Amino acid sequence: MAPAAILMTAICLLLRRPFKIELMPRGAIMGFFLFGGYAFQTAALLYTSASNAAFLTGLNVLLIPIIGTFLHGYHVSRYTVLGVLLAAVGLYLLSTNGGTLSPNKGDLLAGICAVSVALHVIYTGKYAGSGDVFWLTAIQLGVVALLSVIVSVFIGDRIFVWHQEIAWALAITVIFATVFAFLVQTFMQRFTSPTRTALIFCMEPVFAVIYAYYAAGERLGMPGFVGAFLILAGMILSEIEAIGLPEK
Repeated sequence: MAPAAILMTAICLLLRRPFKIELMPRGAIMGFFLFGGYAFQTAALLYTSASNAAFLTGLNVLLIPIIGTFLHGYHVSRYTVLGVLLAAVGLYLLSTNGGTLSPNKGDLLAGICAVSVALHVIYTGKYAGSGDVFWLTAIQLGVVALLSVIVSVFIGDRIFVWHQEIAWALAITVIFATVFAFLVQTFMQRFTSPTRTALIFCMEPVFAVIYAYYAAGERLGMPGFVGAFLILAGMILSEIEAIGLPEK
């Protein structure tokens, strides 16, 4: 996050993006919830399985319309509600491959992660349309880096550690998975709702499965295929209202 924040700030300066002081608290709120998503998911994986964490984190797709309606009075169509429910079932099947969840304290942390992710998407949608998306992205990444350093110091972890073997992974993560991904998310949330954003994010495990098949030879069982189909169906259903078909 630190090199990503530095790179994003350099881009802002090179492009001479206008900076306004009101962007600071907005970017800080976005960064706080983004940090919560990363931190609680990482902590959850100490105590729960990757499948549990993936499913519970993905439940932000259910939480966003609920929290958004409570905080900001979101209007959610029946098609979107149905799409969200289908995606949630699909996430369960894809994450567990039809198995059962084994609840533990890590699941609580993963649930808090889901709330953090939901709030990050909600506030990104709220602020992206009224501020410079380049500076908002830079500020939120900087806040995540700062909070990560504070927590690391507090728990006694080393901060500056270099491992030559992860140099390429670090570069890919900084440039594509962080700077590019969050800049695009912040920019595009000006044109779509947080709920639809969450449904699009549900495709992340689908793409992960496809790449795992290609790169690692992993095979998906029938429940997983059904889950991927339900996620795609949920996304399509959520777009019915957007393309102008009437609700009945």
